[in-house]
Amino acid sequence: MAVVDQTAEGAVQSPTVDAAQRRAALATALEGHPRIRLGHLPTPLEPMDRLSEVLGGPRLWVKRDDCTGLSSGGNKTRKLEYLMAEAVAQGADAIITQGATQSNHARQTAAAAAKLGLACHILLEDRTGATDDDYVLNGNVLLDRLHGATVSKRPGGADMVAEMEALANILRQDGGTPYVIPGGGSNPTGALGYVNCALELTDQAAASGLKIDALVHATGSSGTQAGLVAGLAALESDIHLLGIGVRAPQDRQEQMVFDLACRTAEHLGTGTKIARDTVRANCNYVGGGYGIPTAGMVDALKLLARTEGLLFDPVYSGKGLDGLIDQIGKGYFQGMENVVFLHTGGSAALFGYPQAFDLPGYVD
Repeated sequence: MAVVDQTAEGAVQSPTVDAAQRRAALATALEGHPRIRLGHLPTPLEPMDRLSEVLGGPRLWVKRDDCTGLSSGGNKTRKLEYLMAEAVAQGADAIITQGATQSNHARQTAAAAAKLGLACHILLEDRTGATDDDYVLNGNVLLDRLHGATVSKRPGGADMVAEMEALANILRQDGGTPYVIPGGGSNPTGALGYVNCALELTDQAAASGLKIDALVHATGSSGTQAGLVAGLAALESDIHLLGIGVRAPQDRQEQMVFDLACRTAEHLGTGTKIARDTVRANCNYVGGGYGIPTAGMVDALKLLARTEGLLFDPVYSGKGLDGLIDQIGKGYFQGMENVVFLHTGGSAALFGYPQAFDLPGYVD
């Protein structure tokens, strides 16, 4: 059950008839797409009042998509509910996907394949150049193998789409029926998971009388943000959506999200048009590159862990939280009362980055 404050500031009245009709139309459209239930949904919506007090900005909330349940949870589970349903419908006997070494998507895909009795082949691209055992063998990589996936490496900059298709052709020649999932599960089918999340979150807010002014999250392969953009557009929601980029420059990131949001809306079949100005990405917190720790990320994760008892991951939500904290200080959310941060999971990756946090040893 969502943990929400019934007396939250910015309470709203019951939805209008038009809003209820839009909600029903979106729910009906989603029901028209195959889905296999893999996650523990709805995920909780919780206040972060100690962090809010420290930062002195709007009241902060967290949407706990780390609680989706599949192999320690994370945002990819929502996408996989639609992707794996499509794979099963096509008679697939094997799943192929790709990601960075400490890919949260790869871990959850391996778990979903195991749950459904499908073989899983994961290609991991070396995007950081790190060679220590913690990074290349621990964290998500350990869990990939524990779930029974085959794991193979590719050098940084490899054409991962071509690499997956080459493997798929080998499996087809051997009589198999592989299903290829793009990195991050980011295509119109996968993005439906976050169309559904937009519906879920707005339902939670309406049920509790909470007016959400802004929703912030880390954005990378673009599927999560594209799904949210498409879902909020279908609902005609006025929630201000902001992605904090973890990889690409702003213009490229926003264009990827916009293109996928448009394709997702078309795939959904609601006739929703996506306005370009609803796609916002701040990419000032990437640092040295994808998966490379920053001082701001480290400070943000320590602050969160020590005020709210929550663990974010160092690649996505950690840099997203750094961006949120910095933008609060710069007045970006001035005049807003309730800001939700989407926790996309991935805390298993922390075990691949122990040196980044420079924590003290035992105290006698």
